[in-house]
Amino acid sequence: MKSAISAALLSAIAVSAAPGLVLDVTAPPSAVDVDGLTVKAVLKNTGTESLKLLNDPRTVLSKAPTDTFSITSDANTQTPKFTGIKLKYVPATAAAKARDADFTVLAPGQSIEIDHALAGFAANNVFNYVDASRELKTIEASSNSNRFKLAGKLVSPSTNPKTRARSISKRVVSYAGCSSSQQSLVSAAATASNTYVANVNTYLNGISSGTTRYTTWFGAYTAARLSTVRSHYTSIGTDATSTTYDCTTCQNTSGIDYDSTYAYVYSDEPGTIYLCGVFWDAPVTGTDSRAGTIVHENSHFEVNGGTSDWVYGQSSAKSLATSNPTRAIDNADNHEYFAENNPSLS
Repeated sequence: MKSAISAALLSAIAVSAAPGLVLDVTAPPSAVDVDGLTVKAVLKNTGTESLKLLNDPRTVLSKAPTDTFSITSDANTQTPKFTGIKLKYVPATAAAKARDADFTVLAPGQSIEIDHALAGFAANNVFNYVDASRELKTIEASSNSNRFKLAGKLVSPSTNPKTRARSISKRVVSYAGCSSSQQSLVSAAATASNTYVANVNTYLNGISSGTTRYTTWFGAYTAARLSTVRSHYTSIGTDATSTTYDCTTCQNTSGIDYDSTYAYVYSDEPGTIYLCGVFWDAPVTGTDSRAGTIVHENSHFEVNGGTSDWVYGQSSAKSLATSNPTRAIDNADNHEYFAENNPSLS
């Protein structure tokens, strides 16, 4: 089995108008199976000015177990099941914090080499960057593909011991490692998240064409895409108040930067959301809010549609809706921003 590997999603703050950046990905000529596959990524600044790159969790600069690479067969018939985490991260928020830990700085001609184990990983091929005027933009990633022979299995079975189907019994909000003040914040956010979803379901059930609000976040209208979006929110329902919120695990999870991440989930582990540092700084409602974050994370669960993180942030989500509605209806941030509806659209 031969597979192609492409890198995904680089977020950067560039200090020159036309930065030069090359990403080269290489793999061994063969591997027994995907569980033993490690690739080497070399990122080089080919420009004449230093580059201050965000350690976006979707890129090779992050060690977070997120979607960073794609592995497919020649016939595109098989891909490994992604078994890592799906999280909420906003490049503009991370950039505004200006923490040294959130960046990798490359001088002209300098390169950085990173090894990544790819057992069970999948990805996309878009990256975000902030230009000289600090405007966040999205473009298609340009990188090499590497071909190799895979002797054994391509699909890696899930090893997450917490994998389970959604419980049919009625549950209530529960907490793991949360202080009383954190519990109060989460409770208010969960209630507001349910309100968001209820309002969305009422709205979606009342339209049969492309409204401004719908097309802004999900792109050109088709009945099939509307049906898919409806099914996601219907599945989410009142999950926000039937969830376990973990307030401590994120601080100790390898590869995750607590201070630049809102929250994360395992998509095959419905009912548990792991809360991180930025969640506590966010407003209860509004853009990139705590209530919206809960919508974002609930949309990731496979039982609710299993959305991906193709892009992050309002601007990129709007651009995705215009350029690729199929991905927009599969993007968690588009679901969040549609629900938050800020600024309000009709």
